[in-house]
Amino acid sequence: MEPNVRFWIAERRSFVQRLLQWTELLDPTNLITSIEKIEKSRQLLFTSEDAYRFDVDDQRIKDAWKRSLSTVHPDSSRLIPILFRPAAFLPLTVPTVFLSMMPAKGMKSMILPQVSLYAYTTGFTMVNGNASYLIPHLVQMKYHLDNPWIKRALPIVFLAQVSGMNVFASRSLEPVQGIEVMDKDGNVIGRSRRAGRKAVRETAISRAVLFGTSAFIPEVFTYFFKRTQFFLQNPQSLWTLKLSCTLLVMGVMVPVSFSMFPQIGQIKYSKLEEEIQALTEETELFYNRGV
Repeated sequence: MEPNVRFWIAERRSFVQRLLQWTELLDPTNLITSIEKIEKSRQLLFTSEDAYRFDVDDQRIKDAWKRSLSTVHPDSSRLIPILFRPAAFLPLTVPTVFLSMMPAKGMKSMILPQVSLYAYTTGFTMVNGNASYLIPHLVQMKYHLDNPWIKRALPIVFLAQVSGMNVFASRSLEPVQGIEVMDKDGNVIGRSRRAGRKAVRETAISRAVLFGTSAFIPEVFTYFFKRTQFFLQNPQSLWTLKLSCTLLVMGVMVPVSFSMFPQIGQIKYSKLEEEIQALTEETELFYNRGV
Protein backbone atom coordinates (compact mmCIF):
# COMPACT_ATOMS: atom_id res chain seq x y z
CA MET A 1 0.00 0.00 0.00
CA GLU A 2 1.28 3.48 -0.85
CA PRO A 3 2.69 4.98 2.40
CA ASN A 4 1.18 8.42 1.80
CA VAL A 5 -2.30 6.95 1.42
CA ARG A 6 -1.85 4.86 4.58
CA PHE A 7 -0.73 7.97 6.45
CA TRP A 8 -3.72 10.12 5.44
CA ILE A 9 -6.22 7.32 6.11
CA ALA A 10 -4.78 6.51 9.54
CA GLU A 11 -4.33 10.13 10.56
CA ARG A 12 -7.93 11.33 10.70
CA ARG A 13 -6.90 14.68 12.09
CA SER A 14 -8.80 17.81 13.06
CA PHE A 15 -8.53 21.00 11.02
CA VAL A 16 -5.94 22.45 13.42
CA GLN A 17 -3.82 19.30 13.22
CA ARG A 18 -4.04 19.28 9.42
CA LEU A 19 -3.07 22.96 9.43
CA LEU A 20 0.06 22.25 11.47
CA GLN A 21 0.87 19.30 9.20
CA TRP A 22 0.55 21.42 6.06
CA THR A 23 2.71 24.14 7.62
CA GLU A 24 5.52 21.57 7.67
CA LEU A 25 4.82 20.26 4.18
CA LEU A 26 4.85 23.79 2.73
CA ASP A 27 8.40 24.33 3.99
CA PRO A 28 10.36 25.69 0.96
CA THR A 29 13.25 23.31 1.74
CA ASN A 30 11.03 20.52 0.42
CA LEU A 31 11.69 21.94 -3.05
CA ILE A 32 15.41 21.24 -2.90
CA THR A 33 15.30 17.76 -1.38
CA SER A 34 17.40 15.47 -3.53
CA ILE A 35 15.91 12.43 -5.25
CA GLU A 36 18.39 10.26 -3.34
CA LYS A 37 17.10 11.52 0.02
CA ILE A 38 13.49 11.03 -1.08
CA GLU A 39 14.21 7.46 -2.19
CA LYS A 40 15.97 6.66 1.10
CA SER A 41 13.06 8.12 3.05
CA ARG A 42 10.56 6.06 1.08
CA GLN A 43 12.64 2.93 1.61
CA LEU A 44 12.64 3.60 5.36
CA LEU A 45 8.85 3.97 5.38
CA PHE A 46 8.44 0.69 3.48
CA THR A 47 10.82 -1.31 5.68
CA SER A 48 10.61 0.14 9.20
CA GLU A 49 8.13 -1.48 11.58
CA ASP A 50 7.86 1.80 13.49
CA ALA A 51 6.98 3.86 10.41
CA TYR A 52 3.24 3.50 10.99
CA ARG A 53 3.37 4.38 14.65
CA PHE A 54 2.75 8.02 13.86
CA ASP A 55 3.52 9.15 17.41
CA VAL A 56 7.04 7.67 17.26
CA ASP A 57 9.85 9.97 18.45
CA ASP A 58 12.39 8.78 15.87
CA GLN A 59 13.42 11.94 14.02
CA ARG A 60 14.51 9.90 10.98
CA ILE A 61 10.97 8.60 10.54
CA LYS A 62 9.44 12.05 11.04
CA ASP A 63 11.76 13.49 8.38
CA ALA A 64 10.97 10.57 6.06
CA TRP A 65 7.23 11.26 6.32
CA LYS A 66 7.80 14.96 5.64
CA ARG A 67 9.82 14.24 2.50
CA SER A 68 7.41 11.61 1.24
CA LEU A 69 4.19 13.57 1.82
CA SER A 70 5.58 16.77 0.31
CA THR A 71 7.14 15.30 -2.84
CA VAL A 72 5.34 12.08 -3.84
CA HIS A 73 1.87 11.86 -5.40
CA PRO A 74 -0.34 9.53 -3.30
CA ASP A 75 -2.12 8.04 -6.31
CA SER A 76 0.74 7.32 -8.69
CA SER A 77 3.62 7.08 -6.17
CA ARG A 78 5.63 9.25 -8.56
CA LEU A 79 7.67 12.32 -7.74
CA ILE A 80 5.77 15.58 -8.16
CA PRO A 81 7.71 18.00 -10.42
CA ILE A 82 9.44 20.65 -8.31
CA LEU A 83 7.41 23.59 -9.64
CA PHE A 84 4.14 21.83 -8.83
CA ARG A 85 4.94 20.59 -5.33
CA PRO A 86 2.75 22.19 -2.64
CA ALA A 87 5.75 24.11 -1.26
CA ALA A 88 6.10 25.94 -4.60
CA PHE A 89 2.50 27.16 -4.66
CA LEU A 90 2.94 30.22 -2.42
CA PRO A 91 6.12 31.76 -3.90
CA LEU A 92 4.84 31.27 -7.47
CA THR A 93 1.33 32.64 -6.98
CA VAL A 94 1.90 35.62 -4.66
CA PRO A 95 3.45 37.86 -7.37
CA THR A 96 0.68 37.14 -9.87
CA VAL A 97 -2.09 37.69 -7.31
CA PHE A 98 -0.48 40.98 -6.30
CA LEU A 99 -0.19 42.17 -9.90
CA SER A 100 -3.73 40.98 -10.68
CA MET A 101 -5.14 43.30 -8.03
CA MET A 102 -3.26 46.39 -9.21
CA PRO A 103 -5.15 48.89 -11.40
CA ALA A 104 -4.64 47.99 -15.06
CA LYS A 105 -2.68 50.53 -17.13
CA GLY A 106 -3.15 48.74 -20.42
CA MET A 107 -4.10 45.44 -22.01
CA LYS A 108 -0.67 43.92 -21.36
CA SER A 109 -0.67 44.71 -17.64
CA MET A 110 -4.24 43.41 -17.44
CA ILE A 111 -3.71 40.12 -19.30
CA LEU A 112 -0.24 38.88 -18.38
CA PRO A 113 -0.83 38.44 -14.61
CA GLN A 114 -4.08 36.59 -15.32
CA VAL A 115 -2.51 34.28 -17.89
CA SER A 116 0.40 33.52 -15.56
CA LEU A 117 -1.81 32.90 -12.53
CA TYR A 118 -4.32 30.60 -14.20
CA ALA A 119 -1.77 28.79 -16.33
CA TYR A 120 0.15 27.88 -13.19
CA THR A 121 -2.86 27.02 -11.01
CA THR A 122 -4.30 24.88 -13.82
CA GLY A 123 -1.05 22.96 -14.07
CA PHE A 124 -0.83 22.67 -10.29
CA THR A 125 -4.39 21.38 -10.02
CA MET A 126 -3.92 18.80 -12.78
CA VAL A 127 -0.55 17.54 -11.52
CA ASN A 128 -1.85 17.20 -7.97
CA GLY A 129 -4.78 15.07 -8.98
CA ASN A 130 -7.14 16.05 -8.98
CA ALA A 131 -10.59 31.67 -18.02
CA SER A 132 -8.67 34.42 -17.28
CA TYR A 133 -10.56 36.97 -15.18
CA LEU A 134 -10.50 39.84 -17.61
CA ILE A 135 -14.23 40.36 -17.10
CA PRO A 136 -14.16 42.70 -14.05
CA HIS A 137 -11.62 45.05 -15.62
CA LEU A 138 -13.46 45.08 -18.94
CA VAL A 139 -16.74 45.83 -17.15
CA GLN A 140 -15.12 48.74 -15.35
CA MET A 141 -13.61 50.10 -18.58
CA LYS A 142 -16.93 49.89 -20.43
CA TYR A 143 -19.33 51.16 -17.79
CA HIS A 144 -17.03 53.55 -15.89
CA LEU A 145 -18.08 52.38 -12.45
CA ASP A 146 -17.56 55.21 -9.95
CA ASN A 147 -18.32 53.48 -6.65
CA PRO A 148 -14.86 52.56 -5.23
CA TRP A 149 -16.23 49.59 -3.30
CA ILE A 150 -17.83 48.09 -6.40
CA LYS A 151 -14.71 48.76 -8.47
CA ARG A 152 -12.51 46.91 -5.98
CA ALA A 153 -15.08 44.21 -5.10
CA LEU A 154 -15.56 43.04 -8.68
CA PRO A 155 -11.97 41.79 -9.15
CA ILE A 156 -12.08 40.02 -5.77
CA VAL A 157 -15.36 38.26 -6.53
CA PHE A 158 -14.22 37.19 -9.97
CA LEU A 159 -10.81 36.08 -8.71
CA ALA A 160 -12.44 33.81 -6.13
CA GLN A 161 -15.07 32.56 -8.59
CA VAL A 162 -12.68 31.88 -11.45
CA SER A 163 -10.22 30.18 -9.09
CA GLY A 164 -12.96 27.72 -8.16
CA MET A 165 -14.03 27.33 -11.79
CA ASN A 166 -10.41 26.70 -12.70
CA VAL A 167 -10.49 23.56 -10.53
CA PHE A 168 -13.73 22.34 -12.13
CA ALA A 169 -12.29 22.87 -15.61
CA SER A 170 -8.92 21.30 -14.82
CA ARG A 171 -10.46 18.22 -13.24
CA SER A 172 -13.61 17.96 -15.35
CA LEU A 173 -13.06 14.27 -16.17
CA GLU A 174 -13.19 13.11 -12.55
CA PRO A 175 -16.95 13.60 -12.04
CA VAL A 176 -17.57 12.03 -15.46
CA GLN A 177 -15.30 8.99 -15.38
CA GLY A 178 -15.12 8.63 -11.62
CA ILE A 179 -12.16 8.29 -9.29
CA GLU A 180 -10.90 5.28 -7.37
CA VAL A 181 -12.42 4.62 -3.97
CA MET A 182 -10.74 2.31 -1.49
CA ASP A 183 -11.33 0.67 1.85
CA LYS A 184 -9.39 1.53 5.02
CA ASP A 185 -6.63 -0.90 4.01
CA GLY A 186 -6.11 0.88 0.68
CA ASN A 187 -7.74 -1.83 -1.45
CA VAL A 188 -9.39 -0.24 -4.49
CA ILE A 189 -13.09 -1.12 -4.64
CA GLY A 190 -14.03 0.65 -7.86
CA ARG A 191 -14.45 4.04 -9.52
CA SER A 192 -17.09 6.45 -8.27
CA ARG A 193 -18.40 9.50 -10.11
CA ARG A 194 -20.00 10.79 -6.90
CA ALA A 195 -16.67 10.64 -5.10
CA GLY A 196 -15.16 12.49 -8.07
CA ARG A 197 -17.74 15.27 -7.78
CA LYS A 198 -17.12 15.53 -4.03
CA ALA A 199 -13.34 15.70 -4.47
CA VAL A 200 -13.52 18.41 -7.13
CA ARG A 201 -16.13 20.42 -5.23
CA GLU A 202 -14.10 20.42 -2.02
CA THR A 203 -10.92 21.46 -3.83
CA ALA A 204 -12.76 24.22 -5.72
CA ILE A 205 -14.16 25.63 -2.47
CA SER A 206 -10.74 25.63 -0.83
CA ARG A 207 -9.18 27.35 -3.85
CA ALA A 208 -11.90 30.04 -3.99
CA VAL A 209 -11.44 30.73 -0.27
CA LEU A 210 -7.67 30.95 -0.75
CA PHE A 211 -7.64 33.50 -3.57
CA GLY A 212 -10.76 35.39 -2.49
CA THR A 213 -9.40 36.02 1.00
CA SER A 214 -5.90 36.76 -0.30
CA ALA A 215 -7.33 39.48 -2.55
CA PHE A 216 -9.90 40.87 -0.10
CA ILE A 217 -7.78 41.54 2.98
CA PRO A 218 -5.03 43.56 1.19
CA GLU A 219 -7.75 45.66 -0.44
CA VAL A 220 -9.25 46.47 2.99
CA PHE A 221 -5.84 47.40 4.39
CA THR A 222 -5.13 49.54 1.33
CA TYR A 223 -8.46 51.37 1.66
CA PHE A 224 -7.72 52.49 5.22
CA PHE A 225 -4.00 53.03 4.63
CA LYS A 226 -4.75 55.60 1.91
CA ARG A 227 -6.46 57.73 4.56
CA THR A 228 -3.46 57.91 6.86
CA GLN A 229 -1.06 60.82 7.14
CA PHE A 230 1.85 58.47 6.44
CA PHE A 231 0.46 57.63 2.99
CA LEU A 232 -0.11 61.29 2.15
CA GLN A 233 3.55 61.95 2.90
CA ASN A 234 4.82 58.70 1.33
CA PRO A 235 2.44 57.67 -1.49
CA GLN A 236 5.06 55.31 -2.95
CA SER A 237 4.77 53.17 0.20
CA LEU A 238 1.40 51.81 -1.01
CA TRP A 239 3.00 49.21 -3.30
CA THR A 240 5.29 47.96 -0.53
CA LEU A 241 2.43 47.69 1.94
CA LYS A 242 0.13 45.92 -0.50
CA LEU A 243 2.78 43.44 -1.62
CA SER A 244 3.77 42.71 1.99
CA CYS A 245 0.13 42.27 2.98
CA THR A 246 -0.56 39.97 0.02
CA LEU A 247 2.48 37.87 0.90
CA LEU A 248 1.47 37.67 4.56
CA VAL A 249 -2.17 36.80 3.87
CA MET A 250 -1.33 34.16 1.27
CA GLY A 251 1.34 32.77 3.59
CA VAL A 252 -1.42 32.13 6.11
CA MET A 253 -4.15 31.16 3.65
CA VAL A 254 -2.25 28.54 1.62
CA PRO A 255 -1.93 26.08 4.56
CA VAL A 256 -5.44 27.01 5.71
CA SER A 257 -6.84 26.27 2.23
CA PHE A 258 -4.97 22.97 1.90
CA SER A 259 -6.19 21.98 5.39
CA MET A 260 -9.89 22.76 4.93
CA PHE A 261 -10.63 19.20 3.80
CA PRO A 262 -8.65 16.00 4.44
CA GLN A 263 -6.16 14.96 1.76
CA ILE A 264 -7.74 11.49 1.72
CA GLY A 265 -11.46 12.15 1.90
CA GLN A 266 -14.25 9.95 3.21
CA ILE A 267 -17.57 9.16 1.60
CA LYS A 268 -20.38 7.17 3.16
CA TYR A 269 -21.54 3.87 1.67
CA SER A 270 -25.07 5.23 1.20
CA LYS A 271 -23.84 8.09 -1.00
CA LEU A 272 -22.03 5.85 -3.48
CA GLU A 273 -23.42 4.39 -6.71
CA GLU A 274 -25.36 1.15 -6.38
CA GLU A 275 -22.73 -0.76 -8.36
CA ILE A 276 -20.07 0.31 -5.84
CA GLN A 277 -22.30 -0.56 -2.89
CA ALA A 278 -22.69 -4.07 -4.29
CA LEU A 279 -18.93 -4.62 -4.16
CA THR A 280 -18.32 -3.92 -0.48
CA GLU A 281 -19.79 -4.05 2.99
CA GLU A 282 -17.68 -1.17 4.30
CA THR A 283 -19.72 1.70 5.79
CA GLU A 284 -17.21 4.31 4.59
CA LEU A 285 -14.78 4.42 1.71
CA PHE A 286 -11.84 6.74 0.96
CA TYR A 287 -10.59 8.68 -2.04
CA ASN A 288 -7.69 10.96 -2.87
CA ARG A 289 -9.04 14.53 -2.91
CA GLY A 290 -5.90 16.17 -4.27
CA VAL A 291 -4.84 19.74 -3.52
